[in-house]
Amino acid sequence: MRIIKSLAVVLGLVIAAIGAVGLVAPTVLLDLGRSLQTDNALYIVAALRIMFGAILFLVASVSRTPRVLRVLGAFIIIAGVFSPFFGVERSRAMFDWWSARGSLFTRAWAMVAVAFGLFITYAVTSPRRSAT
Repeated sequence: MRIIKSLAVVLGLVIAAIGAVGLVAPTVLLDLGRSLQTDNALYIVAALRIMFGAILFLVASVSRTPRVLRVLGAFIIIAGVFSPFFGVERSRAMFDWWSARGSLFTRAWAMVAVAFGLFITYAVTSPRRSAT
């Protein structure tokens, strides 16, 4: 369980770091998103989502927020499974809509990523409270 917990912490910090990049330089985040608009990248991202969701699901029992992490893990797994079915064209259309909203919109979502990544890190690194 220690390895899974460490992986969850690393993934939480990576998500927070990517969000921080989006806060400071939203165009860099958009360029990263554009680079992922290929068939191969879509499958890789789907696999990463499934793995991240599974990690959250597995680490939930030793976390501070087991129900929340189980629900998030299940949701991320489902998103990963369905990602390839949307295809590159639909993914590109959604990305174009998202990127057309401007840097304030991008920064707002980047802040959500920072908060999400830090929440995952907090939930996994903090000891679980016992009912006394």
